[in-house]
Amino acid sequence: MTTKYHQITNDIKQKILNGIIKSGTKLPSIRHLSEQYDCSKNTVIRAYSELERQHLIYSIPKSGFFVVNDANPSDDLPNNSLIDFLSAGPDKEAMPYEDFQHCLNQAINLYKGALFSYSHQQGFLSLRKEITKHLQDQQVFTTPDRLFILSGVQQAIDLLVPIPFPNGKTNILVEQPTYFGIVESVQLRNIKTFGIEVTMQGIDLNRLEYMFRHNDIKFFYIIPRFHNPLGHSYTNEEKRKIVELANKYDVYIVEDDIFGDLELDTKSDPIFSYDPNGRVIYLKSFSKIMLPGLRIGVAVLPELLINTFSRHKFSNDLFCTTISQGALELYLKSGMFNGHTERIKQLYRTKMDKAKSACERYLSPLKYDFTKPDTGFYLSIYLPKKVPAKRLVSALQHENVLVDNAERMYLSEFQKNNLIRLSISQADTSQIAQGIETIAKHINILNNKEVSFIDSTNHLL
Repeated sequence: MTTKYHQITNDIKQKILNGIIKSGTKLPSIRHLSEQYDCSKNTVIRAYSELERQHLIYSIPKSGFFVVNDANPSDDLPNNSLIDFLSAGPDKEAMPYEDFQHCLNQAINLYKGALFSYSHQQGFLSLRKEITKHLQDQQVFTTPDRLFILSGVQQAIDLLVPIPFPNGKTNILVEQPTYFGIVESVQLRNIKTFGIEVTMQGIDLNRLEYMFRHNDIKFFYIIPRFHNPLGHSYTNEEKRKIVELANKYDVYIVEDDIFGDLELDTKSDPIFSYDPNGRVIYLKSFSKIMLPGLRIGVAVLPELLINTFSRHKFSNDLFCTTISQGALELYLKSGMFNGHTERIKQLYRTKMDKAKSACERYLSPLKYDFTKPDTGFYLSIYLPKKVPAKRLVSALQHENVLVDNAERMYLSEFQKNNLIRLSISQADTSQIAQGIETIAKHINILNNKEVSFIDSTNHLL
């Protein structure tokens, strides 16, 4: 049975590839498609996001979705020539297909009918118990009754944004820039949302206190480790101070620790570990570093929020896919997950080191700033005012280098930095330096700046 999500994705994709929908065409609105296909707006958003991931369409805030110019990727864009800094999924060569297939088969043998029946809306109890043990190694100490198994972290965000909180407040605070999924979620629901600037030096804690004191903040959404899109990580002392301020001003914290498993510093703790009073909502994903199609995320909720969250989740989807839950339980129990994370920690650290080295070589001599994460998926480049990110993205696409315009990662009313995001996760390690060299050349061209720098063969350009 084809789901509405797949139906919408496939319908639009085929029309684009067959030339029925031409390059540059504006696509129907989210509302229009939700009515046409008799589905939720979130289903349409998910379909559009998948088409963006495949580089067939792109979005312009407040304007809509458009077909990418020359969107047919099969004509003259061979895979080995494409340098992909856009896709944000795991490295395809590192996905644990065979191990997880083994766990899927074992789960069906062990659980049989339980995997194909109605499940508890919080998720399999046996999986929640296993995840509780797993989280202890991450300094997240909780109980299975506070855990919810979800269809990824995005579902948790979509549920938390509109629901009432015990503090009785209504507004939301987010870092700027931030993960575009929460920007979309608050703007679709017209929730009043404030932004606070984050850089590689962190946030201004005095400014944060002012925002907490004066703006009726329900919760503060924060990505504390390997931030999307900058790659920034907070220190333990900063995390402790943020919790102190949240307690002082009765603000909840939504901690999106999606890349916590890639942490290299054994002394780095999640914000949750500084929260003795149930102030922090902890979010974690198993999809991002394993298999995106797994669609399993976890939320650890304060007891005061469990009933409200549970009611809203029940009305949203009853329960999450049971087959994935059964297989993940066995994957965790067997130790396969720990082995997988140890392998990918080194993989992404190596890729990030190559990216930073290339940025130092090709961007630093031109005085162009970039972020310097320890690891993770994301690194960002700050562009000169004369270089519009949208124009740069288009120019690079013609050179078979794909990057992301970070404009959608800002609230519409917030002062935006001119920024592009690079995701190193699916970029071929051997192509990273070449891709960044190409980016530097095109920034320079658009900036009309006659500065020479050294290429990979030590020739002046």
